[in-house]
Amino acid sequence: MDYDFSKPHRQSAHGIIIMTASTLIKITRALIFPIVIAFVKFKTVSVLYFLLAILVIVLVSLLFAYLWYLKFTFFLNKEKQEFVIHKGIINKDQVTIQLDKIQQVNINQSILQKIIGVYGLKIDTAGAHGEEVSIKAIDEASAYNLKAHLLNRATSASPVEEETKQIQPETLPFLKISALTLFKVGLTSNYGQSLTLLAAFFYFVFHNLREFMNIYEVDKGRVESALTGLTTFFSVSVLIIIFLVALLVINLVRTFVKYFELEISKHQHSLLISSGLFAKKNTLVSPDKVQITAYSQNYFQKKMNMFNVRLKQAKNGHAKNGKELHGSTLEVPGCNVTERDELIKMILGKIPASAKLFIPNWRFLNLPIFFNLVLPIAIFLIIGFNVPQIKPFLPLASVYFLIGVLMIYISYKRHRINVNEEFIIKKSGIWDISHEIITPNKIQAITTFQYPWHKSVDVGHLCLHTAAGQIRFKYGNYTEIKNLVNYWLYQIESGDQDWM
Repeated sequence: MDYDFSKPHRQSAHGIIIMTASTLIKITRALIFPIVIAFVKFKTVSVLYFLLAILVIVLVSLLFAYLWYLKFTFFLNKEKQEFVIHKGIINKDQVTIQLDKIQQVNINQSILQKIIGVYGLKIDTAGAHGEEVSIKAIDEASAYNLKAHLLNRATSASPVEEETKQIQPETLPFLKISALTLFKVGLTSNYGQSLTLLAAFFYFVFHNLREFMNIYEVDKGRVESALTGLTTFFSVSVLIIIFLVALLVINLVRTFVKYFELEISKHQHSLLISSGLFAKKNTLVSPDKVQITAYSQNYFQKKMNMFNVRLKQAKNGHAKNGKELHGSTLEVPGCNVTERDELIKMILGKIPASAKLFIPNWRFLNLPIFFNLVLPIAIFLIIGFNVPQIKPFLPLASVYFLIGVLMIYISYKRHRINVNEEFIIKKSGIWDISHEIITPNKIQAITTFQYPWHKSVDVGHLCLHTAAGQIRFKYGNYTEIKNLVNYWLYQIESGDQDWM
């Protein structure tokens, strides 16, 4: 097989099947309800025409996939150290990627790709387009050889030697996450994401319930009566238990699907991260590309000796309306202390030593207490004293106030920044206690500011801008902050390390 990527290569011909299936899935998702209505409402002749239309869509999708296969080529420009892709059926596009701008290369295998025997290769850069290239069908040996060329810029090795060397990792995995650990992770983390997924599911069901009721001519009055009776039959506590169990099950399923058989090994000068239950994902990432190394732990995870490690890389695109950019974050859940330290050493070269601690002023508490507690409770009390239906719930305001004060105080006690000559460590969090670690050479800009009413007490704020996001330290001693800024600027100007 030809592994000389200086010549234009096409994807595997099996990519035609992959592209056809992908197109049909998108069409099906968009037309699922018209399809249901057609089979229920239309007459026999109309259904036949509808089936004929579907057949035409399949044939057009197949033709489109074949033309896409013919027009999609890629090659490696050794002289300019660029990866070049030509694509497009009507509008011809050329995508050129500098090899030193590539953050990570993912080799994935969905269920369909696994059946056919091909892999998908995705290239992620810090550019404005995020995932620049997605090769949907490539054989395993070519995928690993191309991945090695892209990340290591090894263009001189012979194809046969490269094939043998690149497919096998240099060492055995130094980190493996067991099924029992994943079970613990599913029980103790990521509830916010699962809650969002569950809410989206219920919204989808209720949003489309009316469509199905109209199709099958269901009596809406009976449905409402049934729902009312169901609510009466089940107590609020039982409904809450059912909701929590559903949330827990979704969290466990998501964790196993995403992180099943997670392994990390050293591969050349990069880390090879492999995981996935149905769709296997292999990610090769260079430690130099990691901007922020973070780990977190909540109360239950502390009892189980577990940490969740996140490797944050450069964000993609341009910020809009003050929102955070979408970044590339690799997550490694369920690490013990030894595994966490080993991973940090792989990324940073060493474990951060003890550092000088900077803590915020007590004025950190003022604004959160006013805007999150005093103001909402005042509005609630005003409404409650004027609306009889709400008046019985007024005692809940005191419970809300006590819980809110406790959470804000914990946030204040955990808001810390540690600084030594080599590392900056930001600690924060209420339930999940997070530590974010960066080196001064990763800083791209520094912002400091001070409210006018804080000048007399020498209190100010610090924001470190990196390619992976911002690290903020609020309500610190402003004189100390300015000294730190001068020290970091001196390190950046006098040092010779690149940010990527």
